[in-house]
Amino acid sequence: MIAAETRKVLFTRFTHGKKHDFKLFKESKLFIPCGIMAQGDTGYQGIQKIHAKSVTPRKRRRGQQLSREDKKFNADISSKRVFVEHVIGRIKTFKIVADKYRNRRKRFGLRFNLIAGIYNYQLGK
Repeated sequence: MIAAETRKVLFTRFTHGKKHDFKLFKESKLFIPCGIMAQGDTGYQGIQKIHAKSVTPRKRRRGQQLSREDKKFNADISSKRVFVEHVIGRIKTFKIVADKYRNRRKRFGLRFNLIAGIYNYQLGK
């Protein structure tokens, strides 16, 4: 989870093996206060049932096209959400997420959190 105003990494969660991001989010039972706006990508469809003040892009139905309003809505969301992708790209420069992790799995969370801390520290300078 990344704060929109400060661009800092607030919360990380990991699992063993492959698991979808939204499933991991649901299992983490992370409490998001009611006043906070949550934005996600199309993989988070259905988050509105968990957190009422959340926004995800609209998907097209099979065999149909998105309307102009839906395309504009998706463009607005992606323009506000692009900083999240930039943060992920910055963290990937440390190669812990970009490449296959070949060290002890127990320490992956610790190392990733240290990298997130280094990233957050660099923002303060």
